[in-house]
Amino acid sequence: MDPNPHLAIIHHGPVFAQTKPVYACDVSNNPGLKNLSFCDPSLGLQARVSDLVSRMTLKEKIGWLVNSASGVTRLGIPNYEWWSEALHGVSFTGPGTKFSSLVPGATSFPQVLLTAATFNESLFETIGKVVSTEARAMYNVGLAGLTFWSPNINIFRDPRWGRGQETPGEDPVLSSKYGAAYVRGLQQRDDGDKDRLKVAACCKHYTAYDVDNWKGIQRYSFNAVVTQQDMDDTFQPPFKSCVLDGNVASVMCSYNQVNGKPTCGDPDLLAGVIRGQWKLNGYIVSDCDSLNEMFNAQHYTKTPEETAALAVNSGLDLNCGSFLSKYAQTAVDRGLLNETTISKAVSNNFATMMRLGFFDGNPSNQLYGNLGPKDVCTAANQELAREVARQGIVLLKNTEGSLPLSPASIKSLAVIGPNAVATHTMLGNYEGTPCKYTSPLQGLNASVATVYQQGCADTKCVTAQVDAAKKIAAAADAVVLVMGSDQSIEAESLDRVNITLPGQQRLLISEVAKDAKGPVILVIMSGGGMDVQFAKDDPKITSIMWVGFPGEAGGGAIADVIFGSYNPSGRLPMTWYPQSFADTVNMTDMHMRPNPATGYPGRTYRFYKGPTVFSFGDGLGYSEFSHKLVKAPKVMSVPLEEGHVCLSSSICKSIEAVEERCNSLGFSIRLSVKNVGEMRGSHTVFLFSSPPQVHNAPQKQLVGFQKLDLEAKGEGVVRFDVDVCKHLSVVDENGGRKVALGDHVLHVGNVKHLVNVRI
Repeated sequence: MDPNPHLAIIHHGPVFAQTKPVYACDVSNNPGLKNLSFCDPSLGLQARVSDLVSRMTLKEKIGWLVNSASGVTRLGIPNYEWWSEALHGVSFTGPGTKFSSLVPGATSFPQVLLTAATFNESLFETIGKVVSTEARAMYNVGLAGLTFWSPNINIFRDPRWGRGQETPGEDPVLSSKYGAAYVRGLQQRDDGDKDRLKVAACCKHYTAYDVDNWKGIQRYSFNAVVTQQDMDDTFQPPFKSCVLDGNVASVMCSYNQVNGKPTCGDPDLLAGVIRGQWKLNGYIVSDCDSLNEMFNAQHYTKTPEETAALAVNSGLDLNCGSFLSKYAQTAVDRGLLNETTISKAVSNNFATMMRLGFFDGNPSNQLYGNLGPKDVCTAANQELAREVARQGIVLLKNTEGSLPLSPASIKSLAVIGPNAVATHTMLGNYEGTPCKYTSPLQGLNASVATVYQQGCADTKCVTAQVDAAKKIAAAADAVVLVMGSDQSIEAESLDRVNITLPGQQRLLISEVAKDAKGPVILVIMSGGGMDVQFAKDDPKITSIMWVGFPGEAGGGAIADVIFGSYNPSGRLPMTWYPQSFADTVNMTDMHMRPNPATGYPGRTYRFYKGPTVFSFGDGLGYSEFSHKLVKAPKVMSVPLEEGHVCLSSSICKSIEAVEERCNSLGFSIRLSVKNVGEMRGSHTVFLFSSPPQVHNAPQKQLVGFQKLDLEAKGEGVVRFDVDVCKHLSVVDENGGRKVALGDHVLHVGNVKHLVNVRI
């Protein structure tokens, strides 16, 4: 999960001697366990959990409040390690997963931000399905657990955040759809049993977490001051969707405080919202060592026992770290925590393990028992990793006659830049050992003859090797510059101060472009956006592509787009800001909305009032697509109950979005979309709404998106079902959902349509 500096993580651990999965209730080797109700799969979940917990001592229960859970030999329960990760493939972060000669690698998909750029909801789920199959296969040979602390669904609020790369971007609708779909892919079983889990996912980091280490301000003690309005319309929706739409098995609380309270010790946020309002079916886990940080960095309580009690009493079930194993017993002894509350916490943990089949005896007799090394890194899975990267790559600039390049007419291609030979960099963080790598240079080299120059010793590019690079550029038919960042520039525990290309990268790019005789393609491999206004404005730089951290097959996907075997269709899931934003806006200011009085410009495309380098949703292809409105209403009337104050008042600007008046308040929009180009391609259709400007509403917000694939000159119809209360509502200053009265402008591409919502 979030390796704290205090924790030593060994990425490539020793080969596990054990080649069998860890499980409880091994009745074949221990027939006495047959008589224990918790080992009887025919009984109901609650009865089994109650039976198990009733048999345990307090000390044994405390052993199951921490990630490295202690076995209870007398009950046939082995040790279990809860901490495994699967952000974009089975990861070696966390002690629960290891690679060995038996399974040397797993499919490494693009880092999440690039996957989000596909705007392909079904693809998010497909990736989850593949990752969970590989995870189960590794579990069966003793190399992985069954509980994976992914996905990260925090909002990418500030371009400097080192972990923005792990998220689905800045938009709550996209993040909500991504989170729920990826969770379904990880968790849903192929037999349709809704009560059981393939693997258990975890949505993190709850909540308003997006500052790691900026100018010395550390996530471990940062207090995020957030308005109720921003909380409910920006930070909370992805988590709500994860629980309600994804039925996620776990939520992880974050390191930071929100409005002066540590999230892992806030009963309103944990017991109140996650369990109370959203009815989580699963367990709540702390970020790793966050209880330690709550006590030692935040000094939130006077004693460690008070911290332990606060967390468990607030609704925490599992502590990543050892804090509860050290202090829960003394917290009980001092009367700060009672055993009933601990029993409730471990019951949530055991219920999750039972849904995973951990207490059903030998996994080889269960649904996924036949999976093994043969099911990891299959040809189909590796091809999917390449396909996801292809669909995510975003073409941001393309001068006529630049891309796609024709392999037949390129006799020599100059490939320049520190990321041209990237392998490990392509994975991003929370990576595992991949099946294999295809670097950008290898990908390009498969189609044409290349000449390569590093240009910079590394991405920091302290001194650019300009002359050598210019020389090969001047002699080549075309130039591809592969620039950007890596984990030394933007990472967990490392936020950026500058959002420009590092070091002398800009100098290298501009100098090479001056001498190049053919097209110059700038490929930016990075997590966050970059201020590349200079390249956008330079006519000699004919194309710009953002490729995120594109995963193990990234180089192949980059070549597929450059040479036109794939028509790019990715769209930016985040705003690209100019450096002036980073110079003037405090990263720790959590306000989403602009403040004209102070000149604060606001954040993300929904609220930001300032210049951008590229905007949310930007992206070009090799075909143009046209949109035409086929059907949409012009007026929607909201039924109000008799005596409602707004019936007799003309000053009502909005009405509460309550169930009784929302049920039948919907309409559909139909659009015809045509590929007017000469090449087959995919196209993302965005439906945005600009609500009436009441309650500091967003200037524009995403209602939905759909991706369709069309042959050259082909046409298709897209239908959006709009629920007025869900999609056209805004959140007021107190966090309440309101339907704004007046004209809502719906936009798709350059088509605009007015819907008047009235009473």
